[in-house]
Amino acid sequence: MASKKGIVITVIILAAITGASFLLWLVPPEDETTFVVSDYEGYLDGVKNIHEVLQESIEIEYQDLRNGEISPRDYIVVAEVTSSQVTSQISEFVTSKPPEIWQDSYISYMNAMKKFNSYIGETKVLANLIEKGSTDAEIDEVIEKIESLKKESLDYARNSEEQRPN
Repeated sequence: MASKKGIVITVIILAAITGASFLLWLVPPEDETTFVVSDYEGYLDGVKNIHEVLQESIEIEYQDLRNGEISPRDYIVVAEVTSSQVTSQISEFVTSKPPEIWQDSYISYMNAMKKFNSYIGETKVLANLIEKGSTDAEIDEVIEKIESLKKESLDYARNSEEQRPN
């Protein structure tokens, strides 16, 4: 299993990569900013790869939180960094303007990222509940919501794959 330091370093590297890629694709400010993409399949594959890495790293940290191997405060810091990376990816989707043939796939993947971000938010709620010593019933209710959001995110990602043009 990866160490806490390794996960934090990975998250920081991913933040730098995400930020740099976002800046490289920005068009100079006008009335409307557009994220320029010419290889729609490659772009979507890249976002999918980043999403998978973020999912894996947050899942490891989430399990460590549940097992008491990381403090709720430390978990929240990692979750906030991951959430900001997801938000950056969503912003790119909003401004990428894919052609009509790619729109359904892009919209589904953007929804997958939004649900993933909601999932991260609920794991932060769980961390706060753990920190303040909430009841098992309160914790179980949030865990149920977390699992539901995770499933919805995966469903949207699967739909995106199915909606890709041939």
